[in-house]
Amino acid sequence: MENMFVTEKTLVGEIVNQYPESIDILFGIGMHCLGCPASQGESLADACAVHGLEPAPVVEAINQRIAENRR
Repeated sequence: MENMFVTEKTLVGEIVNQYPESIDILFGIGMHCLGCPASQGESLADACAVHGLEPAPVVEAINQRIAENRR
């Protein structure tokens, strides 16, 4: 992907704070506790593991959304 704003190592708290347009994607895949203290220091890969998700498609969807909003 051309625009890599986030990776699997990006913290969920950073994603929420820096790219609020990605929140609906995270909610849509079942990550409803974005404001809880644990999620703030958790990598996207770790959050995906907790929710039984593969991180690569999540990273791609988030980066796509961010890129769309930055055109």
